[in-house]
Amino acid sequence: MSQIIVNNVQKVFKTPGKDVVALKDIQLEIQAGEFVCLLGPSGCGKSTLLNAVAGFALPSSGEISVEGKKITGPGPDRGMVFQEYALFPWMTIAQNIAFGLEVQKKSRGEIEQTVNQLLDLLHLKDFRDRFPKDLSGGMRQRVAIARVLALDSPIMLMDEPFGALDAFTREQMQTLLLEVWRHSG
Repeated sequence: MSQIIVNNVQKVFKTPGKDVVALKDIQLEIQAGEFVCLLGPSGCGKSTLLNAVAGFALPSSGEISVEGKKITGPGPDRGMVFQEYALFPWMTIAQNIAFGLEVQKKSRGEIEQTVNQLLDLLHLKDFRDRFPKDLSGGMRQRVAIARVLALDSPIMLMDEPFGALDAFTREQMQTLLLEVWRHSG
């Protein structure tokens, strides 16, 4: 069975005077464990499709399902890393990573273990008590990725997560992401 099925999806944005067709007749199947990249020019609908799969902006027509269940909104089975870091500036790095686990009411021990593993995996353990303002762009994005990984969602969606980074840091982050994928599946 496919992990994600996008079936005849269309997304139309209603604007005064003209409707904007962002997605038209999109068909896509992604198997469990696959690493898939959407490529295309700016404005072609990549972010719109990711937001639809995430459940943030449902399609105008067609259907998106995960493991046979129709997506009707956001869910814990789909984690999203955005272009912007979306970190809580008043929380430390460890607190940012732990946030979703606390919302899920995980035990203190489980939270601590998960946070420590992710800090180590993403090379952030020396920064656990720092705040996002103290980190570079690449480090902030690693925290954002760790926060999604902490939730242990079977699907991680990423919307140009390295777009704002310099070429060297982007390459490091891409390599790190592949390491994390190999490690966690």
